[in-house]
Amino acid sequence: MVASSVVISFTGLIVRHVDADPMVMNFYRALSLMVAVTLILAIQYRRMAITHVIRIGWPGIAGGVMLTVAAICFLQSMTHTTVANTLFILGAIPFFTAALAWVFLRERPAQATLWAMVIAFSGITVMLGEGFGSGSAYGNLMAMGTAICFSVYTVIVRRNRHVNMLPALLVSTVLIVLVAGVTRYGSLTIPADDLLLCVVWGGVLSGFTSVCFIVASRHLAAAELTLFMLLEFALGPVWVWLFMNEIPSRWTLLGGSLVVVAVITRALVELRQPLSSGSGWPDT
Repeated sequence: MVASSVVISFTGLIVRHVDADPMVMNFYRALSLMVAVTLILAIQYRRMAITHVIRIGWPGIAGGVMLTVAAICFLQSMTHTTVANTLFILGAIPFFTAALAWVFLRERPAQATLWAMVIAFSGITVMLGEGFGSGSAYGNLMAMGTAICFSVYTVIVRRNRHVNMLPALLVSTVLIVLVAGVTRYGSLTIPADDLLLCVVWGGVLSGFTSVCFIVASRHLAAAELTLFMLLEFALGPVWVWLFMNEIPSRWTLLGGSLVVVAVITRALVELRQPLSSGSGWPDT
């Protein structure tokens, strides 16, 4: 999950370089991710790939729908409220996930996880405090929808950890491509440079992150999965700072440091625990 969050944190840097409409970006990102997931399944299972796609059943379809709604809500939030409002609300994902996992999975978060969540959320509050408060109620509601849908997706994946839920991403990408294709029909033209960045974003960054998330779901509680995701919010501004000279404020640096400390400390505690049995992927 640490590797996953570090890799996907470069998303902001890529988006900064793409001038296309957000829905058009999402179209090519989803299309690239669809190709990447298909290749992974084909290499891993060969002729049995279709069987494993069918095996996800209704839980996989539900998870794919949750990811689709989360992606659409995220775009709506980013265009109708401030970035600070959106990310602040998304910072509550671990808490939503912990509550859902406690109710549906009977997974009670460890004390170390709860402390790490509180410290990390405090860091996000510090990072975004300067810009929080403005924006529309609609945008804030869409951000809340993103957080809830992704939390539900996490619980679904964790509950079905005995099944390779990677094909659920195919459901999500197909739905996103359909929605973006219909809403932006006739205006999907994109410059070659932007297309390349979208392919890297979807096929490489999102593909790697998705695989890591599915594998990690077999070894970490649902709340811990989303806790490590907060590392993305802390590292994203750092890459923009280093590669585009967009200097973050001291509050961003301070808050980001709190998030990094909380996540790394929790990861070190996890590493000291006995290794769980079983491989990352199902044997069959």
